[in-house]
Amino acid sequence: MLENSSNRLPQLDGGLFLTDGGIETTLIFHEGLDLPYFAAFHLMKSQEGRAALVRYFERYVAVARADETGFIFESPTWRASSDWGALLGYSRNDIAAVNRESIALMRELQAKHGVPQLPMAVSGCVGPRGDGYDPGQVMSADEAESYHAHQIGAFAEAEADMVTAITMTNTNEAIGITRAAMKAGMPVAISFTTETDGRLPTGQSLADAIAEVDEATAAGPAYYMINCAHPNHFMSALPAGENWTKRVRGLRCNASKRSHQELNDSPDLDPGDPVELGSQYRDLLQCHPQINVLGGCCGTDHRHIACISRACRTATAAA
Repeated sequence: MLENSSNRLPQLDGGLFLTDGGIETTLIFHEGLDLPYFAAFHLMKSQEGRAALVRYFERYVAVARADETGFIFESPTWRASSDWGALLGYSRNDIAAVNRESIALMRELQAKHGVPQLPMAVSGCVGPRGDGYDPGQVMSADEAESYHAHQIGAFAEAEADMVTAITMTNTNEAIGITRAAMKAGMPVAISFTTETDGRLPTGQSLADAIAEVDEATAAGPAYYMINCAHPNHFMSALPAGENWTKRVRGLRCNASKRSHQELNDSPDLDPGDPVELGSQYRDLLQCHPQINVLGGCCGTDHRHIACISRACRTATAAA
């Protein structure tokens, strides 16, 4: 694990950092793999599953190396918390073990593909206790801290560099995760999802959500991100020139312009337009130059990330 300071994260020193795209949608629709409950971590059980994960991540590393950007390995553990694990027959000890093993796999890939001039980091991915689109029954911040501390503790034991909470639908869970990560001595990034109106599924604005988490945790997150939403959904909610937007440093957008409900109900994968998506990332970076962690979410794959990287490298060079 990196030194206990968010300032040690290489992405905070500037430069573009890529990460992966929509791991679950890619593995299901492109690789034909069965992921019950969208649980990519379940692939760690077999050599064939681990090989599929290696192939998946190596496609993205190839883009980063070709484009000479940094890279963040986001572990395939979005569903690897106790409640979701129990649905698949995992005990708490089993879940802790698969989280540690997932970080170890990311380290193996980092060792295999890392070069001194291209900084890399390993992040332990935490997902919501409930659905990624619907806040459902919102826990208190204390309940969220207690629940997520188990998975975050496994990341700390495995010496991940940081924790990233992906697809957060409400501030209580984000606060609890932040507190658990801070107690474990780990930097943490919080990534909120938005609906088509640019607000969290709870109806709260991004500005108010970030302010609430920062106030409750003494600005604990190293930075914030937005994921599982198309740029069309939140661009107007991220105005240029406001201090709070400087806390947003990462994007993992959906390929599709469909709403969450439409995505849930759709039997097919909408890949959107990778070139258009790249241009929208570029536009966002031009308005918010602090944004430098770039990946994808539902429907995106390495081709989308290549377009995003190409467009954003051009914008960065021009600036």
